[in-house]
Amino acid sequence: MAPIKYHTADVKNFKIFYREAGPTDAPKLLLLHGFPSAGHMFRDLIPLLADRFHMVAPDLPGFGQSDMPPREKFRYTFENIADVIDRFTEVIGFDRFAVYVFDYGAPIGFRLAVRHPERITAMISQNGNAYDEGLSDDWTPIQAYWKDPSPANRTALRAFLAPETTRWQYTHGVPDQTMVSPDGQNLDNFYLARPDADEVQLDLFGDYRSNVALYPSFQEFFRTHKPPFLAVWGKNDPFFLPAGAEAFKRDIPQVIVRFLDTGHFALETHAREIAESIRDFLK
Repeated sequence: MAPIKYHTADVKNFKIFYREAGPTDAPKLLLLHGFPSAGHMFRDLIPLLADRFHMVAPDLPGFGQSDMPPREKFRYTFENIADVIDRFTEVIGFDRFAVYVFDYGAPIGFRLAVRHPERITAMISQNGNAYDEGLSDDWTPIQAYWKDPSPANRTALRAFLAPETTRWQYTHGVPDQTMVSPDGQNLDNFYLARPDADEVQLDLFGDYRSNVALYPSFQEFFRTHKPPFLAVWGKNDPFFLPAGAEAFKRDIPQVIVRFLDTGHFALETHAREIAESIRDFLK
């Protein structure tokens, strides 16, 4: 089994922590995590692919072991985070790569693709949305905050940051919840409990509207460049509906769509199946 190495890179005055595995001369695969997690969400997937790919999984700014500067020194928007990750790929020498996107990682990865289509060899979206029909009704409180960013609406979103909500995100829609390790969710809750982490996440809830506004741009990229695309989806996801996976077919007719009988954090229960799908897709 190839070893996983742990590094930090200096990027635009940030310390970006990342996991790395696989031969450096192998095809490159960038793994972008979602809310409220970090690169540790790929802990089961990486060993299953490390013989075939050179993989890097960074913690996004404000997440995991990467720097979380004060909000007065860094504005927490998806565009600014994409700027940092864009430069990160250059610092570590990821000039051409496939990208695996999940949840928050999707609008980051899709931004990189729009900026640098020549760098993207393929795309894998695991519950990473780019279509209005992929958004469930569970987005209603966040959408209310977009329309009226009042203190009351901001306070209402704090329920999404509660430890029990993190556990619910991991277990909802999983037929056998004994398959879900407590490790990832407990680590996520540890990071969420850091001073000011709640305000950072509330800022990002508010800015998620910028991702929805960019859906037409993402879709235009898909139509124009038609990258090899795999959508592998936990079909019981409470946030991103199966319709969001099917919608990729409108813009990339050759997209491969695979549904798994699990929830949002599909890697917690189906890492092996997802790894096999990636091997078949990128062979």
